[in-house]
Amino acid sequence: MNNKLIRKLLPVLALLMAAVITWQQQDHLPGTPTTTLETQTSDRLAKAFSNRESNLQIEGVGTVLKVLPDDTRGSRHQRFLLELASGQSVLVAHNIDLAPRIPNLEPGDQVHFFGEYEWNDRGGVLHWTHHDPRGRHPDGWLRHRGQSYR
Repeated sequence: MNNKLIRKLLPVLALLMAAVITWQQQDHLPGTPTTTLETQTSDRLAKAFSNRESNLQIEGVGTVLKVLPDDTRGSRHQRFLLELASGQSVLVAHNIDLAPRIPNLEPGDQVHFFGEYEWNDRGGVLHWTHHDPRGRHPDGWLRHRGQSYR
């Protein structure tokens, strides 16, 4: 290549590199789990499952395995199964009387979460993925496709 062509391509390459860096950083905003956090969360939940622990406040990410019918007895809950990096599955029970439902949730989608883990013999349940209107419990949340549900 000659020097003229290189000088013309440099600004284009610089813009392209800036776009790639910006795109990569969007997946690692503060509060968004990273691969390290995914592994730590999976390890912690595997230990909690083995030890039959409950009342564990935890943040992490999983992949939707299956979307289940809503639980409509008492407070309504959107329910779905998440698979963690460890292979463990966890039932998410998201109170849709207190927080918005996640629309268009499909198997294969990633969901980031902050909530309370409760042990059961099937892998556990994640709940309190919403705000506490009484202010007595840490507020939880779910994040799907960049949108938060509290």
